[in-house]
Amino acid sequence: MVRRRVAAGVGVVLVIVIVLVVNGCLKSQATQAIKNYNKDVSSIATESDEQVSQPFFTALTDATSKPAVNVEVQVDQLRMQAQTLASKANSLSVPGSMSAAQRNFSLVMNLRSEGMSKMTALLPTALGGQSKQASTTIAGDMEIFLASDVVYSQRVAPLIQQTLSENGIHGLSTASTHFLPNLGWLEPATVLSRITGTPTGSAGVAPGHHGSALKGVSVGTNTLEPEPALNHISGGGNPTFTAQVEDAGEFPETNVMVAVTVTAGGKTFKATQAIEKTEPGKTATAQIPVPGIPLGVASKIEVQVEPVPGETNHEGTKNTYLAIFSS
Repeated sequence: MVRRRVAAGVGVVLVIVIVLVVNGCLKSQATQAIKNYNKDVSSIATESDEQVSQPFFTALTDATSKPAVNVEVQVDQLRMQAQTLASKANSLSVPGSMSAAQRNFSLVMNLRSEGMSKMTALLPTALGGQSKQASTTIAGDMEIFLASDVVYSQRVAPLIQQTLSENGIHGLSTASTHFLPNLGWLEPATVLSRITGTPTGSAGVAPGHHGSALKGVSVGTNTLEPEPALNHISGGGNPTFTAQVEDAGEFPETNVMVAVTVTAGGKTFKATQAIEKTEPGKTATAQIPVPGIPLGVASKIEVQVEPVPGETNHEGTKNTYLAIFSS
C-alpha cells in the first residue's frame, strides 16, 4: 500500500510538472508570436517609406524636366511595390491579441496602394502639358497618404504597444512611418511648384528682405550641439527632429521647408517637413520624423531650411551635427 501511495504521489507530481512545462511553452510561443508581429509590421512600414514613398516623391519633384516615360515607368513600378507590401501586410500571421492592430494596419497599407494607383493614373496628364489642371487632383489624392499616416500613428502603433505592455513585453519599439513627407503636398499650388520646379510665388515677390534662420535642433529632450561635438541620443532609431526656425526677413512666409539628412551605416535617410507659416522675427518649429536609423554607429546629421521665394542670403540656414543613437 505504501509503495502504491508513493507511486501515485510521484504520478501526480509528474502530471503537475508536465502541465507547468506545457503552459510555459505555450506562453513562450504566444509571447514570441506577439514580438514577431511587431517586428513584421515595423519592417513593412519601414519598407513602405524607403521603397515606395521616398523614391516616389523624389520622382515627382521637378518631374516635368525629366523624360515623361521614365517617370511614368518608375512610378508604375512603385505602384506595384505598394501592392506587394499591402498583400504582405494582409497575409501576416496575426496573434489573436493583435487583431485590432491588424485591421488598422491592413487599412493603412491598402490606402497607400490605392493612392499609388491614383497617382499612376494622373501622371500622363500632369506630364503631358496639363500640370496645372492635374495638380489640384493630385493634391486631393495626397490626402489618402495622409490618412494612412494618421491611422498608423493613432491606431496601429498604439494598439501594438498596448498589447506588448499587457503581455509584459517592455522596451520594444514599433517603427514609425510617414508616407506623406509634409503637408505642402496637400496644396495644389505647392504641388504644381514642386512638379514643375517653379518656386511658389516666384512671380510678384514683394521687394525687401526674405529669409529664414535655423536657430536650433533637438531630439526629445536632447538639444543637439553642432559638429564637432558628438551627441548621444537615446530613444531608438526612429527619432523625430525638432527644428527651430526663425523668420529672419521682413515678410510672413508660407510653406517653409526644413530638410533633415542622416548618414549612418553607409545609408542615407532623408525627410522634409513644411512649416505652414512664419512671422517676421518669430520662431516656429518643424517636427521631422526620420525612421530606420541604425543604433550604435556614428551618424552625421544635416539640417537645412530651404530658401523661400526672394531669399538671397543663405547664411544661417544650415547646420551639421554628429551623433550616436541608442535604444
